[in-house]
Amino acid sequence: MDLHILDHKLRVTSISKTGLQQYTHPLIKLIFLRNRTRCKFFSLTETPENYTVVLDEEGFKVAPLSTQELQPSEHLQVEGSTWLPLNVVSNGNASSSSQAVGVTKIAKSVIAPLAEQHVSVFMLSTYQTDFILVREKDLSVVVETLVEEFNIFREEGGESVPVHSQDACDSLQRNGREVPHATVHPVLIPENQFCVMSLDPDTLPAIATTLIDVLFYSNSPKEGASVDQDMECIKFFSFSLIDGYVSLVMDTEAQRQFPADLLFTSSSGELWRMVRIGGQPLGFDECGIVAQISQPLADSDISAYYISTFSFDHALVPEEDISSVTEMLQAQRKDVSS
Repeated sequence: MDLHILDHKLRVTSISKTGLQQYTHPLIKLIFLRNRTRCKFFSLTETPENYTVVLDEEGFKVAPLSTQELQPSEHLQVEGSTWLPLNVVSNGNASSSSQAVGVTKIAKSVIAPLAEQHVSVFMLSTYQTDFILVREKDLSVVVETLVEEFNIFREEGGESVPVHSQDACDSLQRNGREVPHATVHPVLIPENQFCVMSLDPDTLPAIATTLIDVLFYSNSPKEGASVDQDMECIKFFSFSLIDGYVSLVMDTEAQRQFPADLLFTSSSGELWRMVRIGGQPLGFDECGIVAQISQPLADSDISAYYISTFSFDHALVPEEDISSVTEMLQAQRKDVSS
């Protein structure tokens, strides 16, 4: 298999819900005016806590997201690192998540080995493929760790250039770095059913009103609705526009607001359930968080999408597998506590 280091340098940011109105205009530009902004990697995910925005350097320049143009604000957080997206390619094609098997396939070959070398990752599964984001400063360790398993290429100016272990400037710290035991984080399994879909980017204008409403104006509670403190259902909506491909993740309630003839999904039309990882915000320095979920899923050959956000991580598994996944994760916590 081949591992490609893509030609994007990414920043991970968080926008608070109370300050969203300050950033609505640049976000709309990034979604609908991709040719004018020249942003090629953009992802926006809403969770109950905040909006996570992952975007490349061109997108980051779109005012007022750039910290160079933005006055300090309590509403915007920017993770300090530059991140590089990795993509596994098999038989000449990117690992396809349209059948939602990508994160399962790469759990043992990519995610687990990086966790063992204390490399934290930020996962972003889309309808088309899976991206493993690593910090640019960790790239040498990543290459040394994975070079025996993969043919590694770095995309530069539209061409794929082979990367060999001797190209890495730092040696792998196999024996000189003690890796702490990974924390097994609590999980929450909300009741929502989710859909993973795609869209022809040329039809984005046709759903503009609905998309803007769902993303930016659907946070006020419905009349007569009670606030669910146990989060039996959570608000989660993810939109990504990466290298010209659109991917959307939403629950079935949000899906009903969109015209069915414009959104498409896999032939099975499968519904998904969510496993939300973390009792408190996870941070970015801990390694092994993705491995905590992806490893047992891979062992059981259960397909999954995985979306990291600024505060928590989220795995989507087929609805038919949610009972076995729940039992599996409960057993995992018992093993750790015993």
